[in-house]
Amino acid sequence: MRKFLKNDILESFQTMYEAHDELKKFITKKDSGMMKIILEDLQNAAVQIITAIERSEGDGFVSAKYLEEYCEAVYEVSQGGDYEFNGNKARKALNKKLIRAENSIKTDIRVKTEVVFISYKASMWDSLESVWRSASLDPDCEAYVIAVPYYDLNPDRSFGQFHYEGDEYPKDVPVTHYEVYDLAVRRPDIIYFHNPYDNWNLVTSIDPRFYSFNLKKYTKKLVYIPYFLLSEIEPGDQAAIDNMKHFVWLPGVINADKVIVQSEKMKRIYVNEYLKAAKENGLTGKHLDREYLEEKFLGLGSPKVDKVLNTKREELEIPKEWLRVIQKPDGSWKKIIFYNTGIAALLMHNEKWVDKIEDVLEIFRENRDEVALLWRPHPLIEETMRSIRPRILQRYLEIKNKYLGDSWGIYDDTADMDRAIAISDAYYGDVSSVVQLYQQTGKTIMIQNVDVLRKEA
Repeated sequence: MRKFLKNDILESFQTMYEAHDELKKFITKKDSGMMKIILEDLQNAAVQIITAIERSEGDGFVSAKYLEEYCEAVYEVSQGGDYEFNGNKARKALNKKLIRAENSIKTDIRVKTEVVFISYKASMWDSLESVWRSASLDPDCEAYVIAVPYYDLNPDRSFGQFHYEGDEYPKDVPVTHYEVYDLAVRRPDIIYFHNPYDNWNLVTSIDPRFYSFNLKKYTKKLVYIPYFLLSEIEPGDQAAIDNMKHFVWLPGVINADKVIVQSEKMKRIYVNEYLKAAKENGLTGKHLDREYLEEKFLGLGSPKVDKVLNTKREELEIPKEWLRVIQKPDGSWKKIIFYNTGIAALLMHNEKWVDKIEDVLEIFRENRDEVALLWRPHPLIEETMRSIRPRILQRYLEIKNKYLGDSWGIYDDTADMDRAIAISDAYYGDVSSVVQLYQQTGKTIMIQNVDVLRKEA
């Protein structure tokens, strides 16, 4: 049984005990009209509780049987007899039966925690997956994965193209459609989410029903886990902190009851920077309470790291079209380079970034007999260009489409980034959160310099 339902039932019992006290008074006063009303209300309340118990625990559950005995006692009181002019005796008889049922509910009904995981992009599911797996294995927990839709934003920030990726999650992850699970009715005990932006994003927006301030209405514990991994920073390195502190002050961080970050160092940074931002933005109360914030932010590590470390090359299913690129004529594998192109570099370098991609692809094409290129752009790269860098989108698409048409390399736009990390031998590309994940493998990492082009050398 859900905790909130069990608590609601136990609270109802307190109301019923109070009704017994009132019933005693009206029996003493011989007010048959009020006696009848109270007894009918008690009977109805007991029947509703029996229904709730049997719906949760099954027909004939012991607590329900005790409540049925209570209903019989209510009926006996309504018939008068020994109770007709003895309010105290009636109250004691009803209390005895109700106490037995109450004790059974407290001891015989196990509480189940209902946990919901809100995810919008399948490629970001790894930021929640290990937590979900742990919850799904707990016999006292019911875990639901809710894939929610999102929209591209037009330049004027109106909603553009609709996206739903519920069918792109791993096969062993049971995804519940967002229209099927009613948060207002189910009131999950815990909600985990990984999109902190609400309406602050310039590129995409999840369905506003799932903004963090709305999620907060339906649970007593809202937990935010970042979908990204940052470079580790020393808490005293303010210059580096200034480059990432925008991640600290976002709607999801503000609204969450708990925020799980990648390390204790990062926790210290989040607490310090949150305090500064809260003061600057005029927040009060717990937002300025360091002791509260020390409990709000938890440096427990990132599930993304769990996913990377648990993904093994030999256990993966490699698409046939990838193997055609990867395998040499003798069946051995070429060296595989994970080429990652990210949003931060795009926004910083614009056309030069596109020039660099074109140059890199040509170099790898010339060396395709020995090296297999696995190009994996950030999943929102085209949406970003379409929204805030439209002038370079057409050229980028021409380069991408030529690469796809020539078919000498791999283009990975799937939701499974961890597969790319596991099968590749080295990383090459932009600075991004992927670099922090790749470091966990111990394999070679090379960062591209957009200012260096072979054709200019």
